[in-house]
Amino acid sequence: MSDAVFEIDPDIRLARTLPARVYSDPDLFRAQRDSVFARTWQYAAHDDLVKVPGQVFPFTLLPGALDEPLVLTRDLSDQIRCLSNVCTHRGTVVVEGAGHEQQLRCRYHGRRFTLDGRFHSMPEFEETKDFPSPADDLPQVGLGAWERFLMVSLAPAMPFEEAVAPMRARLAGLPFNALVYDAAGAREYLVNANWALYMDNYLEGFHIPYVHSSLAATLDYGEYAVELERYLVLQLAIAKPGEAAFALPPSHRDHARSIGAYYFWIFPTTMFNIYPWGVSVNVVTPLAVDRTRVSFLPFVWDGAKRETGAGAGLDRVEREDEAIVEAVQRGVRSRLYERGRYSPAREGGVHHFHRLLAEFMQSR
Repeated sequence: MSDAVFEIDPDIRLARTLPARVYSDPDLFRAQRDSVFARTWQYAAHDDLVKVPGQVFPFTLLPGALDEPLVLTRDLSDQIRCLSNVCTHRGTVVVEGAGHEQQLRCRYHGRRFTLDGRFHSMPEFEETKDFPSPADDLPQVGLGAWERFLMVSLAPAMPFEEAVAPMRARLAGLPFNALVYDAAGAREYLVNANWALYMDNYLEGFHIPYVHSSLAATLDYGEYAVELERYLVLQLAIAKPGEAAFALPPSHRDHARSIGAYYFWIFPTTMFNIYPWGVSVNVVTPLAVDRTRVSFLPFVWDGAKRETGAGAGLDRVEREDEAIVEAVQRGVRSRLYERGRYSPAREGGVHHFHRLLAEFMQSR
């Protein structure tokens, strides 16, 4: 398919949305694995999973899209690292479960690595020439930390700080150290739609009055605001009088606003939703061209506010989003629909996402 498919006019007043086949073409989905997902920062875990030296946490990065076996370690110098979890001998997965280790040992032939990924030892290799070499170490993977949250990238097209700096600055001073992960409150949803359609929906508040009656009752739709950064979109949800809102100090730039929620999206698949009660990390995993897993991971600093304001009833809001996005997926398969236009007043975030997706697809 021609790269012209991914040309989005920078002037939102003139631009047309992505062509419908972008959401349904398996070849384009496969191309996005290396052009988009491998080159961007993806959510990996929270820091409690590697809290003390010797702790290891294996995971698969974007199953269905990248399927990359990785492992987080906190080495004996107390530094968190992300390593390939594939043995440099014959390709076996090295760490198969979370736990505490002095070294990493491949159970297939006994090759050992230190917790920072360096080759340590290997039986029966005494006669092998030019061994070991740096190629026998476990490759290191790009790792970044924002507050309690760890993100990784296989081949980052941008520094981690460039992606998260606006969020770091805007939210400084909130009690992230007090966050407690609520495993019982975590949810996973399977959405029968393309991952980019889910992001389109997330990145605009345009649909709130039509799709989310309970959420609309807590927010001032007229004051809903969107701010665009290079690799990030912030949506500011302004609370109606009497609804839960942040108590921000006079020195904060948003002190005069009644902020009910900060919705931060980092290109392409990670959302940090900041509420007066804490943080809901939403992670989108593209499983197939028309199938997406969405994970809701709640971290709480004030449980008393959990079911108030914009941060209440998140399961209902997600199920409403799921239904509408699946309806769009059915619609974009139509032979009679090609592409649409943007509302300059309400769809700046969607336009920004489409331009980023076009940029990364064209540079593949």
